[in-house]
Amino acid sequence: MPSALTTRLALAALAVGIVGVGFAPVFMRLSELGPNATALYRVAFALPFLLLWLSLERRPARNGPPKEPRRIGRSDWLILALSGVFWSGDLVFWHWSITLTNVANSTFLACSSPIFVIVGARLIFGEQISRGFLAGFALTLIGGAALMGSSLAFGGGDLLGDMFGIVTAFFFGSYLLTIKHLRGNLPTGAIMFWSGVFSLPGLLLAALLTGEGFVAESLFGWSMIIGLALLAHVLGQGLAAYALAHLPASFASVAFLGEPVVAAILGWVILAEALGPLQAAGCVIILAGVWLAQRYGMSQRKRA
Repeated sequence: MPSALTTRLALAALAVGIVGVGFAPVFMRLSELGPNATALYRVAFALPFLLLWLSLERRPARNGPPKEPRRIGRSDWLILALSGVFWSGDLVFWHWSITLTNVANSTFLACSSPIFVIVGARLIFGEQISRGFLAGFALTLIGGAALMGSSLAFGGGDLLGDMFGIVTAFFFGSYLLTIKHLRGNLPTGAIMFWSGVFSLPGLLLAALLTGEGFVAESLFGWSMIIGLALLAHVLGQGLAAYALAHLPASFASVAFLGEPVVAAILGWVILAEALGPLQAAGCVIILAGVWLAQRYGMSQRKRA
């Protein structure tokens, strides 16, 4: 069981990581390329920095013995490949969902990923799920509905897009579970680098199938993609992956629902997108739900 200091550091890393990931919608909105091409470059431009992260993990400690490189076993390679597939599936299906239904529906349904993580964490890691934790998750969903506001419209003619939103949630939940499993054996840099490598074929295929261009028109366009790679992927996803070694996967998945709150605030500050009273209340409710999930979720323990 991690120490109190380790847990606090992991919570801080997760919080900073979620803020970093929260910048992703802003960078995506300002990108001059299509969503799939932007996602492809997001991962590709992050890989050199993740490779540096990986190499730093192997450096010997000062005045200490050299570190023994951790070998990646055959089963680890399989799960790393799966994590890459899940990550590319998350991005591709989310973008398809947005094109087939409205953004509010797509985002709200994608936020149902903790359902898949909670079930998987219980079955795979033996995490105990309390009623207080489930109440916190339910509160975040209520807050998410308020944040989306009147834009939510179920029962219309966009059933396929709504279904793709649920598929997005499945892929992201599966991605979190694979990262949680891998962090039991491998360091963060190795996981982020190799999962990124394995996600590239799917992202490239999606960009080619949709006929998106691969060259931004200006330096500003490229800077948005670089910012997405460094801030949202290397910093955001990287710190979240680090934290998963020390926090329950079920709690981390609910904490990720704070990402729309960050995105909404950034959209208000940077893009001048209105944040009305209902949306503001939704942000507060989501944060209250995450706090409740943290209070009860961090008390979860593995089964003997």
